[in-house]
This record gives sequence, structure tokens and C-alpha cells, in this order.
Amino acid sequence: MSLMSRMSASGAGHETAELVAALLRDPQRPGNPDLLAGAPRAAVPSTSRPGALGGPTGLGTSAARVLLPARATTPARVGAPDRSEAGPRARVLPRIPVAPAGPGAASAGAGSDDTSVPVLYCPPAVRDDPALGEEVDDRLVEWAAEVGIYPGQLDRVRSAGFGRLIMLAHPETDDPDRLLAAAKCALSEWSVDDHYVDGEAEEARPELLGQRLAIAHSVIDQAHLPVAYAPRLEEVVRADPVMVALRDALRNLGGYASHAQARRLRHELAIMFVAYNQEAVWATSGHRPPVWEFLMHRHENSFVPCMVLIDTLAGYELSQAEFSDPRVRRVFTLAGSASVIVNDLYSMGKEDPSDFSLPRLIETEEGCSSREAVERSVLLHDEIMHTYEAEAAALALTGSPELRRFLAGVWAWLGGSREWHARTARYHGVTD
Repeated sequence: MSLMSRMSASGAGHETAELVAALLRDPQRPGNPDLLAGAPRAAVPSTSRPGALGGPTGLGTSAARVLLPARATTPARVGAPDRSEAGPRARVLPRIPVAPAGPGAASAGAGSDDTSVPVLYCPPAVRDDPALGEEVDDRLVEWAAEVGIYPGQLDRVRSAGFGRLIMLAHPETDDPDRLLAAAKCALSEWSVDDHYVDGEAEEARPELLGQRLAIAHSVIDQAHLPVAYAPRLEEVVRADPVMVALRDALRNLGGYASHAQARRLRHELAIMFVAYNQEAVWATSGHRPPVWEFLMHRHENSFVPCMVLIDTLAGYELSQAEFSDPRVRRVFTLAGSASVIVNDLYSMGKEDPSDFSLPRLIETEEGCSSREAVERSVLLHDEIMHTYEAEAAALALTGSPELRRFLAGVWAWLGGSREWHARTARYHGVTD
């Protein structure tokens, strides 16, 4: 089920919906607000490869976390003046603030009280600027109308608050143009799912999905055909609003991203397209994936394409050597998996029991109750979040200043995404 359809579906009529609603509205944000608050500054190690990471490697890297003191006397500065932002909004960008962490327990209400609600381990949002989010939302809806995606459904696009999501998740800039660039990319990416996979915006044709994704990929990674055949491909692309949106979003992003940063996004989209094809197999074969397969799917189909723009929007660039380091890739994709588990939890209260989500599949595979499936999903989410927090902090000790900033930005992204999921419910019949 796509993000758009999950956000706009009516609430499910079962007690699990109430549990999920309570889980998301829970004000507890037990995660450390600042990933780097306790990490002392470390000199960038001398290595034979520029930008390469030193320090601990392989499994057990998280053990380096014991080196971190409880509090640092001088917190690491995450932000820096963004010289690319001019005009009245130009400013010194915020670092992730140092603040006392909330309750550290993974769950609340332990004991015999079966009305207790598990607590998601996640930091609070760094900032919430409703006016800025609304401005991005307004401009995003205008753009969606221009390119032709979601015809007749623009009110649903607006009510979902995707501009607010981008505002919350990218606190290192308050430039609406930069935020809109990311929002355009996100909405065009999700439109692929809604138009081609789930049939939310038009009839889904699973048997044609591979062909449609291949053509869409030719827009993401521009295909160069011989002169006699290129016009035919161009004709097909221009006739498809999804492909028009993808092309326009990537073109607009080019005003802020380097070629390497744009290439990262194109790569992540290609991975996501592979996962969409996996969904088509499930749909055409009637296969209900086991939990391990679905978690693998979520590794490939998550918020990672949105998260990959963290340094682009903040106005700096993480080196390719560090971005591609397997340890950095590990924690980055783990963060993506954690973010999409939150979305799966949200969708459980919206979907039909036959739809796929992590809690539904756990319930089927393990023969447990819906409540137990939610609790186990929360525990998986929290395991991933604790792993990210520990291993990212360890990597920050020996990485470059840009890596420290990027890893902290991912942590802030997770907090912003969590806050969006908590508040967007008010658009769908659930009150705060």
C-alpha cells in the first residue's frame, strides 16, 4: 500500500486502530535529541584514501559507544553558515540542539494493564515551523497540478501535508525553494507507487509494471537512443504525468545538488523500482511474504530516497568515499528501515487486515494478536534505532566533519518523520 493511500485511507474499524492512534499520538520522544551531544571532537584520521573512515570496523562497531561520555562540555557544531542561501532567509543553520533526553524506556505501562501503549524510541523533531510547511505544501500542490499527477486528488495531496514532512525532516534549512525541491522529488517518487503499483491514482496493471518502471528509469538515468528512435521514447515520456514529474523534479534538484548528489538519488530510486517489481510478483502470484522477506523489501522500499538529500538541502556535500563506505551505508539504510516501520505501524490502523504491513505479517506468521504484533514491530523499530544511534556515534568519532553532520542530520530526519506521522493523523478523522 502506497504512502498516499495510507495517509488518506479512512480509519479501520477495529481496536488495533485505536492502539496505533494512541502509539502515534504518544508525546513521549525518548530518543536523545542530539546524536552528537556526547561525542567529543576527533581529529580526522590520516588514511591512504581521502575521506576514508578509521577506527573500529565490522560487527561490534557499536561497542565504541562506551567511549562516549554522558554529556559533552562542548557539543559538536552541526550547522554552519549556508553561503548558497541568500536573501532574508539566509542565516546560520541550526545544529541539532543539546537537551535532556526523555524517558529511556522502550515501552510504557509495563505490567498487567493491557491498555498500555508501547513507546517508539525516536528523538523529538528539531523544529516545527507550520507556516513554512504550509508554504511548501501550497507550492507543491501547484506543481502537482502543473505536471498532471494526482488529477482530481489534489485536496488529498494537500491534506497529507508532504510539505510539512519535508519541513520537519530537513531542519538545516528554512529556504522554501530548497525544501520544495525535495518535496517535488518525494511526491514524484511516491506517484510512481500510486499510479503504477497500488492503483491509487489510476488502474494498476501488475503485468505491465516492469515495462513501465523500465521506461520511468530511462528518465531517472536518461536513455540516449539513436536519432531515429529517440523521438518515440520522448513521446511516451511526455504523455505520462509520472515521468513528466520525475524529470521535472530531478531537473529542479540540479539547481541545488552536485552531479554526485543527484546520482545518489538516481541510484536509490533504481533500488526502489526493484522493490516495486517485487510487489508486482506478490500481487500476481498471491504470495504473502514471510516477515524476513518483507523486512528485506523494506530495506529497498523505504524513505531512503528522501533521506539521501540531507546534505544537499543543508548546503554541503558528504564525500563519495565516506557515503559509500559499507559501515555508513549500513547505518544509513537501517535508518531508512526504521522510518518505514513507523509508516507500517501507522498504516495498520488504516488498512484492511489482508493488506501487507510489518505488524500484519507478524500477526499471521507468529499467530499472535494484533496488539502483540504492534508491540513486536515497535521492538524491531527500537532495535534498529538503538543500533543506528550507537554505530553512527562511533563512526562520527573518526569521520570527517561532514560525516558527523550527515549522521546527525539522519537522526534529525527520523525525529521529523516521526513527528509528521504523529500529527498528520488529524487530517484523517483522528484528533490530537
